[in-house]
Amino acid sequence: MRGVTWEWAYALAGALLLAGSPATRAEPAIGQFELKGLEAEPGEVEFQSQNAWSFGQPRRRIGQDEDGVVYDDNSVTRQRHALEIEMSLTHFLRMRVGIEYEKERFDEPALPALANSFDDLKLTEVAVEGVVILKPVPKEGGLGFGLLTEFEHPTEPGELNSILIGPIFGAQIDRWSALLNVMFIKHFGSGEMSEDGRERDDKWDIGYAAQVKYDFNPSWALALEAYGTFDRIGNSGGPDEGAQLFGDHDQHRAGPIVYHEWRVGGGRDGPKSQGAKVAGLDDDAGAKGKDDDDEEGVLMRVGTGVLFGLNDNTPDATLKLSFEAEF
Repeated sequence: MRGVTWEWAYALAGALLLAGSPATRAEPAIGQFELKGLEAEPGEVEFQSQNAWSFGQPRRRIGQDEDGVVYDDNSVTRQRHALEIEMSLTHFLRMRVGIEYEKERFDEPALPALANSFDDLKLTEVAVEGVVILKPVPKEGGLGFGLLTEFEHPTEPGELNSILIGPIFGAQIDRWSALLNVMFIKHFGSGEMSEDGRERDDKWDIGYAAQVKYDFNPSWALALEAYGTFDRIGNSGGPDEGAQLFGDHDQHRAGPIVYHEWRVGGGRDGPKSQGAKVAGLDDDAGAKGKDDDDEEGVLMRVGTGVLFGLNDNTPDATLKLSFEAEF
């Protein structure tokens, strides 16, 4: 009889784990760890696979209010994988569509003992993105800027949509280059309603992605990258119980990333540019004097490195691995 009792207890615990509430949460907006550059060649198509695994996750904080147990709203993901297709429509406009799979921590676990448990890896989001290049970075070096817009729609019922908009800044001096993306992120729609009839939590966040890169040669480059989110601008949105009890959760991380690119097919082995597209800054830098045959084939690109957490809300380390194929 005791064995049967334990079997029922395990079954009940598993059922409760799967029955975690999908209620909307005011977690910080954490995007893919990639930078948007300032290049566009009409007709060019690119397949991208962006991947990340996080280690040393921050422990969940648990509290109590008059309605029961309250959990913090930090965004914790063990792994995430994005598949994207991008096309350059003109010299100043490119578009991208993508899907994202994540292994996320349960939003509302049924028991405090399950507070740090993770859901299965599953499809969590679809997105559409546009980049407008207002001034490309000159081939001989200098400054450039553009505009990024993106719409993100979660697949889970009751989750909030997001719209991102912000500037892209780029610079290049000889073998050195830099990129900065600043994103203003608005959460809206399909969310929980507060007692006074307002949508909750329709807040604004600020995200950023920054990179300083050095090209050793046309195939290899080393970059220092940083990614982060400032959770909630001012008093925007209506904080839920978790945000009221524990506050918001900024996340920041930085670390070295190595990039390598090579060409499959075409007139030669190796990239068509002076290593700049490894970081997505300027697809034509250093390409002066190259034959058209050098542009043929598929340009392959891989990037990998470790991003270290810079505060208590961020995982200790995140392994980044990206694959890109440009046609």
